[in-house]
Amino acid sequence: MSSLVNHITFDSANPYALARFWSLVTGHPIGDDDHPGDPEAAVVPPKGTGPLLLFVTVTDEKAAKNRVHLDIQPTDRTRDEEVERLLTAGATQVSDQRRPDGSGWVVLADPEGNEFCVERSAAERAAH
Repeated sequence: MSSLVNHITFDSANPYALARFWSLVTGHPIGDDDHPGDPEAAVVPPKGTGPLLLFVTVTDEKAAKNRVHLDIQPTDRTRDEEVERLLTAGATQVSDQRRPDGSGWVVLADPEGNEFCVERSAAERAAH
């Protein structure tokens, strides 16, 4: 037997606002029954394509580096274009691990400090 990953859960000071950011990142909608001020909100991928991203209210602040993080891969733009898009959307750059040969990644943090990596797109990988 095995288990499915149903949700990836983020502690959050403002679940709806953080869900809006991650909705922009993934292109998936926020749950129909989620509204500003709710104690939780979810970003819902199309059925069968992955787990929900669930954001739940906590009162304590983030205090350390994430022990788990998401790696994202752009589908319709380059890694560098995606980094710029997400910085404009409210992410902050934590670390730049891009290499001169075009490989590598960029570590960003969402508006509440949760770190994630932006990798090269599949097209960029295929070109090298």
